[in-house]
Amino acid sequence: MKIAQICPRYSPDIGGVETHVKEISERLVKAGHDVEVITTDPTGKLNKKDMINGVKVIRFGSFAPGNAYYFAPQIYFYLKKNNYDVIHAHSYHALPAFFASLGRYHGKFVFTPHYHRHGHTAFRNLLHKPYRLLGKMIFSRADSVICVSEYEKELVESDFKVAAKTVKIPNGINLKEFENLKQRRKSPAEKTGREKTLLYVGRLEEYKGVQYIIQSLPELQDFRLKIVGKGPYEAELRSVAKSLGVEGRVEWLKDLSRKELLKCYANADVFLMLSSHEAYGITVAESLAAGTPCIVAKGSALEEFVDGNACVGIEMPVSKDKVIKTVKETQKSERKEISGRDEKILDWDEVSARIEKQYLQS
Repeated sequence: MKIAQICPRYSPDIGGVETHVKEISERLVKAGHDVEVITTDPTGKLNKKDMINGVKVIRFGSFAPGNAYYFAPQIYFYLKKNNYDVIHAHSYHALPAFFASLGRYHGKFVFTPHYHRHGHTAFRNLLHKPYRLLGKMIFSRADSVICVSEYEKELVESDFKVAAKTVKIPNGINLKEFENLKQRRKSPAEKTGREKTLLYVGRLEEYKGVQYIIQSLPELQDFRLKIVGKGPYEAELRSVAKSLGVEGRVEWLKDLSRKELLKCYANADVFLMLSSHEAYGITVAESLAAGTPCIVAKGSALEEFVDGNACVGIEMPVSKDKVIKTVKETQKSERKEISGRDEKILDWDEVSARIEKQYLQS
């Protein structure tokens, strides 16, 4: 099959959607398909055409104020000039999917919305109401809608009345990466006096809740915080750390190799993802597979990971006091092995196979 994957950003950019598209695209190529990723580059610094692990990548310039919207009507014209067996658009929360829905000519149109109902800022949230009209058009033109969690599926079916089209195929991780990953195991004696590590991995946006982790550090004197990621909220987060006098206990990391990131997961004592809205939570799945206890905010798809043992939930609204209390309680319990082999945590090979099967269905 000739397949077009449409997304706002792609590798080397990082994020949940970017990871999802990259992992399935590379596996579809290995399965013998011709895959082209059509995406945007608002910076103008990346190659307009690329070949990454067998995947053809086409990047168009876009207007993306505040790293949002990714307005790129060129996608529509490009799709109109080319025929594909499948056009698979990703992310309700950016305009490339809308242009993909308009540009469909022949073949099947599949939509993975990564939908969580709200915008990432108060202003973007206001724009969600008028944008809903465009969103409804995307859903109406889709032959199939793939949701990555039960939470997202329920939101989509409620907001867009497309239950007949929806199917749940969760995101995945590379389970083989975690099979031989050695976690730091310390005896009680060795733990005495050791500074423990809190870990966050993801984009630096206000809605992700990293500020609450930083605010908790004055009361968590035995901990330091590793933040892996970049984004528009970094300057504000650094300012918070400085104002609280904890900047020396916060380590800022970005552009890590995969090996370095896996080491961060394995060596962390607690992983935190306090986002107010998520359609899945790949970094939570990876932390659990690494055997690292997780703390997440309830109220989104993250709650599906909560089991009261390996993953603990914090009720919304999140606050520093709730974070402090939950971290301390988590440290009282022994770390237990997590296999990661359940319906919530699949291997990308299985995810890709399920998506390929969805493409082939009439």
